[in-house]
Amino acid sequence: MRFKSTKSILMSAIQTVEGAVATKTTLPILSNVLIEAHKDMIIFNATDLDIGIIYRAKADVQEEGTITVPAKRFADIIKELPDGDVSINVRKNFNMLIDCEDCSFRLIGLPKEEFPNIPKFNNKESVTIEQLLLKKLLKKVSFAMSRDETRYVLNGTMFSFKNKSITLVATDGRRLALTEVKTTNEIDKKEVIIPVKTINELNKILKEEGQVKIIFTENQVAFELNGTVIVSRLIEGEFPNYEQVIPKERKGEKQEKIKINKEKLLSAVKRASLFTSQDSQSIKIDVFKNKLVVSKMTPDIGEVKEDIAMEYNGNEITVGFNPWYLMDVLKNLKEEIIEFELINADKPGVFREELIKENGFYVYIVLPMQIA
Repeated sequence: MRFKSTKSILMSAIQTVEGAVATKTTLPILSNVLIEAHKDMIIFNATDLDIGIIYRAKADVQEEGTITVPAKRFADIIKELPDGDVSINVRKNFNMLIDCEDCSFRLIGLPKEEFPNIPKFNNKESVTIEQLLLKKLLKKVSFAMSRDETRYVLNGTMFSFKNKSITLVATDGRRLALTEVKTTNEIDKKEVIIPVKTINELNKILKEEGQVKIIFTENQVAFELNGTVIVSRLIEGEFPNYEQVIPKERKGEKQEKIKINKEKLLSAVKRASLFTSQDSQSIKIDVFKNKLVVSKMTPDIGEVKEDIAMEYNGNEITVGFNPWYLMDVLKNLKEEIIEFELINADKPGVFREELIKENGFYVYIVLPMQIA
């Protein structure tokens, strides 16, 4: 195998696929990246058996071939090369020579035979949407995914397709984020749970232009975009009935909502979080007529208190919240003045946002905490 490329192309290739390289594995080959040279194309493949990533790029291929090399070592070498053209030549016994200007490396690789095949998806059910739209939707919900391995079914984002709409939902059991938009795609009702790692890699790769094709099989999903393919296993199990969790807006009834400046609330919550501790993680929110007070008092540390003017004519409420759960949603809301729904200290807080440009909506629900 022999080809020429550039440092920038090789860096893009290895950085794109290295998220699928296994870091802790009993199969050493999974720590490698498979590099293939065909016609005028180089193809990088990596997999940890749960997720696989394939990256394609143009190259000057003088001799076709394949090799697997240690992914981290290869990435470290390419990163330290001077900018410019890079020649890669594979000789006997899978010795890879990497040359750039006056710099030369020899890296020992392995044959491709032991490297697992990444599944190919042909003639399967699929849906195509704008990359920018999916990027926006994931940003609004993916932070709410659970990382608790004992609740495996929550370790991902649920994608639901029905009635020409796409719904994304993530929850860790203490908060839930949901966003839904209308699309032009007609697809039979389908719900799949995509794992955290796949969502994280997808977030890195999605651009602000172009489309992404989502392809489904019974237990896997593939995302095709920008010459890259991400293939992932799906999480098996039943996602919680999120529709039952979301409080309905009480049409026709007087429902008092807190109308408040988002940036002022975000800043106050950030400042209050400085006084939390491992044993005392909640902050206190007092809701009065036209005034909201954010405070936190922790023994042996100190206290903070901040008043924020707002519009509100309902009952007075005192409630505790995890400040990071509030900050996560406040960073994702676009309007300067937001509405915050609170009923009492035992009911969840609710944020809603209409996505006019995307023809959809966003809902975030956060459970209260006991005030320490």
